[in-house]
Amino acid sequence: MFNGIIYNTGIIKNISKSTNSLEISLKTRLAFKKSEIGNSLNCNGTCLTITSVSKDLISFYLSKETIKKTNFKYIKKGDTLNIERSLSYGNKISGHYVQGHIDTTAKISNIRIIDKTWVISFIVNRTYSKYLIEKGSISVNGVSLTISKIKKNRFEVNIIPHTLKLTNLIKLKKDNYVNIEFDIFSKYLIKLKK
Repeated sequence: MFNGIIYNTGIIKNISKSTNSLEISLKTRLAFKKSEIGNSLNCNGTCLTITSVSKDLISFYLSKETIKKTNFKYIKKGDTLNIERSLSYGNKISGHYVQGHIDTTAKISNIRIIDKTWVISFIVNRTYSKYLIEKGSISVNGVSLTISKIKKNRFEVNIIPHTLKLTNLIKLKKDNYVNIEFDIFSKYLIKLKK
C-alpha cells in the first residue's frame, strides 16, 4: 500500500526483454539493502517486487499481465520513473490509498499551462468512465491527484509546480500514455451497486 506522494524518481538503466516478460534496472538516489529483495516498490504507480540490489541499481521482473495493463510496454532506457516505498505502520498519509494495481492506461489529449500550473487532459477507455469522480482521487503514474473536470471518458487534473518538480509528470507530452489507478473506494462502491 502506498499514498501517491512522490519524493523520488529512478532512471531506467537496463531493459531485458523476452517473449512474455521484461526485466528492468533502475538507478536511484534512494539506498536499498540486499535484505529488501522481495519488498514492494511503487514504480510509475505499479507495485513491483525488488528482485535484486546492486550498488545504486535495483531490478524488477514484469510479467505479461503487468506489461499489458501498464505503460511499461512503451518504456526505454533513460526514461524516468516515479518511485515510492511501501507505507509503514504509523506513516502520515498525505495523498490517498494507492495499491499499485494499475487499472488501465490513459492517453494525454492536451496540456495547458496556466500561470505555473499544468492542466492535463486525459482520455480513458469508455468502460472506465464510471470510476471517474469529479473532485475524487486518482493515481497518475503513481502520483495522487484530484480530478478537476470530467466529460464522458475524458478527465482533467491540475498539477502544481511542487509536484512537477518532484515527479516525472513534467516530462509528459501530448499523446503519451500514463498508468492509471482509480480510487479503491469508487471501485468497491460500483461493485456493491451491481
